[in-house]
Amino acid sequence: MAKKEFSIDQGFEQLDDILKKLGSEDVKLSDAVKLYSEGVSVVKECKDSLDQVEKELIILNENGEENEV
Repeated sequence: MAKKEFSIDQGFEQLDDILKKLGSEDVKLSDAVKLYSEGVSVVKECKDSLDQVEKELIILNENGEENEV
């Protein structure tokens, strides 16, 4: 099965939802641990996505293409 394309915007939305759930007074400890783990995974995907964009910008810059960040 192919891996679903990651969207950084969706990642930020997921993190926002996770934070809201973690802030709930009704969250159980076991659920909080699962949410935290999920959040760490989403943060890693966001970081990897941003790193990839940075690499692409460096390659463009090295090829002499004009770009502004």
